[in-house]
Amino acid sequence: MSQRRKGPREKDLTSRYFSGNLDEDRVDANQKFSARNKRAEHDKILRTALMRAEEAAEQIDVETLPLGRVIVVYSLYCVVEHASARYLCVIRKTLSKVNATAIIVGDMVRFRHVNAEGDLRPPNESPDSPEGVIEEVLPRRTVLSRADSFKGTEQHPIVANADQMLIVVGLVQPKPKWGLVDRMIVAAQSGGLVPIVCLNKTDLADAEPSKESRLADEVLAYYAKVLKLAVIRTSAEKRIGLDETRAILKDKTTVLAGHSGVGKSSLVNAMQPLLDLKVGEISHYTDKGRHTTTSARWFPLDFGGSVIDTPGVKLFGLWNITQETLANFFADVQSDIAPGWRRDSYARIEESLG
Repeated sequence: MSQRRKGPREKDLTSRYFSGNLDEDRVDANQKFSARNKRAEHDKILRTALMRAEEAAEQIDVETLPLGRVIVVYSLYCVVEHASARYLCVIRKTLSKVNATAIIVGDMVRFRHVNAEGDLRPPNESPDSPEGVIEEVLPRRTVLSRADSFKGTEQHPIVANADQMLIVVGLVQPKPKWGLVDRMIVAAQSGGLVPIVCLNKTDLADAEPSKESRLADEVLAYYAKVLKLAVIRTSAEKRIGLDETRAILKDKTTVLAGHSGVGKSSLVNAMQPLLDLKVGEISHYTDKGRHTTTSARWFPLDFGGSVIDTPGVKLFGLWNITQETLANFFADVQSDIAPGWRRDSYARIEESLG
């Protein structure tokens, strides 16, 4: 019986083994390559599912599809919540071409179930790892957007269909950036959201009021009395202002926004300690394919309503705001009743839009 001849690569591998040159790095590289193959295979399955779903798209009445809310957006997929279940979804290619912007957290969408082979799932089936294809994005009731820069050349929508925006600023660590707060107030109002200003970390105030503390008191009083904005003072550490904050958030969809490190997440966790467990419920989706997210996340509140946590920011470019339209958001400056800090804030924003 003739023996099978070894190919050049196999003979080379054998010789390297007996010479002691087959090291662990080679094996690790192969293992990594295998992991990449698994990810590539998973992405291929989803692409096949999307392709087959597109082929059947014209046969389905979109109005009959389940309606869900986008709660997390990843680089390739998004998570849609419907009837207390969560579905890892892709967006139909033809839909992404006609949409003005990418899908964002808070979007209401119609989607259909697909299984791993790309076939349509029965609507009443509830698999452990459901997946779907988004077929329609409903019109947005409100939208919070920012620009890619102070010049505002490209829109970056952040959150859709929220009712209000809780702008959190720390009394210290970091110090308040009232110019950033004013920008966020403008962004909220221009997008149809009601802005609320929250001064957090009030427990860190000095016994003798500092310059920053006195200015914070002045700013909050001005926001409340002149601009008619709701303002609250809180401390997650000392549990100050939590009942008032709950009352404001109850039965509303609220965007949390603020400078990095102001304590947004700590504040919400103080009101609802089990929220961390709910965060963990969606973390397993990060193991399915190549997922990265630095965007917003939607969470339900036990006492009613929901919050959308957004990453901390240092800069906030205004979208669709010009030097001419900016004046509409600073009526106090136009009527010459604004204090110096408020006029300075307006001047800096106006200059950045030039």
